[in-house]
Amino acid sequence: MQRPNAAQYAYGSATVVLSTVALLLLSGTTTTPGIAAICAAGLLLGLLVAVTMPVRTRHVKTPAATTSPTLANEEIRVPAPPVGAGADTRIGS
Repeated sequence: MQRPNAAQYAYGSATVVLSTVALLLLSGTTTTPGIAAICAAGLLLGLLVAVTMPVRTRHVKTPAATTSPTLANEEIRVPAPPVGAGADTRIGS
């Protein structure tokens, strides 16, 4: 299972908040079990929206897939260390 993206978080959170507020206002309940049931229903509805949201299927290009055959045979270049960067270059050592 892949991780949810930002849009799924946003739509799920907005659904939880808006549906819970709407259900609380429409039902007019003041009892603790009623409020808990409405909050649970809002959470389940938000989870349902986030899970059923279509996921973008954009493929990410990897460096291995984009290299040409001529580049694959070349050596990997590593930069040389800077001159005078060691402890042996101190004055008076």
